[in-house]
Amino acid sequence: MRRPTVRTYTASATALAALLLPVPAAGAADTPQGTAAAATVIEKVPYTMDSSNQAAWWTPVATYKGRGQYTYFAFNEPGSTAATHRPAIARRDPDGVWSKLPLLNSDGQQAEFADDNGHNQPSVARDGSGRLHVFTSMHANAWRYFRTEAPGGDVTDHASELPDQGVGITYPVITTAPNGDLYLAARVGAGSDQRPGKLYRWDNAASSWSTVATFAGALNRSVYPDDITVDASGRVHILYEWAKAPATAFRHQLSYLTYDPSTGAFADSAGATVTTPVTPATSDVIQDLTAGEEWSIDNAYTGPAVQSAKLTLDGSTPKVAYRYRSADSDGDFRVYYAYPSGSDWVEKLVYAGGQTAAALGITWDATDLKRIYYVTTSGTDRVYSATQSADGAWTAQSAAPGVSADRLAVRQDSDGHDVLYLPDTAHNSLYYGVR
Repeated sequence: MRRPTVRTYTASATALAALLLPVPAAGAADTPQGTAAAATVIEKVPYTMDSSNQAAWWTPVATYKGRGQYTYFAFNEPGSTAATHRPAIARRDPDGVWSKLPLLNSDGQQAEFADDNGHNQPSVARDGSGRLHVFTSMHANAWRYFRTEAPGGDVTDHASELPDQGVGITYPVITTAPNGDLYLAARVGAGSDQRPGKLYRWDNAASSWSTVATFAGALNRSVYPDDITVDASGRVHILYEWAKAPATAFRHQLSYLTYDPSTGAFADSAGATVTTPVTPATSDVIQDLTAGEEWSIDNAYTGPAVQSAKLTLDGSTPKVAYRYRSADSDGDFRVYYAYPSGSDWVEKLVYAGGQTAAALGITWDATDLKRIYYVTTSGTDRVYSATQSADGAWTAQSAAPGVSADRLAVRQDSDGHDVLYLPDTAHNSLYYGVR
């Protein structure tokens, strides 16, 4: 195999220190500059990316520790016309060699779908047997699901293996459990009166999918899955938003839920069992409605709203990053951090220095604790990582110096490194970062 040429950017701690960005913290007009973290290494993925490769909810990164760290990036390649794309996986081996795995239809041709920014993007996971699974390009469409039969095999159409055949699927987010099973959360249905959220499980030993439950749903409401992860004990953690049915760009009542496969029970952040499907009234709400907030399906709505959120764990405790536009934010979506305390949630303002894009990441680091990644809508460097000092002040630094990425996804590998997925949609480029 010919090794693709890879352009590498290494930003030293000294160079990063010059890029520190003061970030207003809650209750503070200014935030002092902090010290830079360890070097961040950025590589350009050696495949052309389609400009449609942009979303807030997706889970397009998977990692695996074998003889070293493997990384899998699901992304959209350009299609046969400007209005289409072809999903694929870019795989990075531990020695830095990239290879591309196209998604193949049953006729052996590479799958191609219409562009639909914010909807038709891929999510990927690797199961305990080394098989890769991709869900892609669904906006109230029937399943578009591709996987390998064995490690190293072709990524082929397996949509017929899923439950709920023939119903509309949107926003598939997926993760791998410690035992090798997979869990998938998605919005299901295309009704005008409600669109619930469902949880599915891939039984790795049996090589089969099943429905766990409809975890959230209510009349006149739609569910928007944001993220999903599994802790060391096997409990599934789900992050989602609510919107007025049938659909809207602006959502409300960011919420959280857990599922314990050993008991079949769902619970809130305090451990109290809840009956599913939960509704807005019975959800464990992180960001509740504020003054002036309305349930609206008007995509020109300018009032308070949630738009994008991500989840990580400190052990089994959820830590959440999210974007919220309040009545006093001058139209900006500010970045917040939230964590459970007793029967409630504590919210902290992370960034209020200008408008942000619908792209977030959060990881838990042994030294920095929470690292919150966000994207600004202007500037040469637009991807930043914010950390909090002991006195509560937040400091941010460029997470991708010299790269004009405008979207973001983050996954922490088993060595504790943050793997950054960095699309630059203006230049049809995708970057890999590790720090």
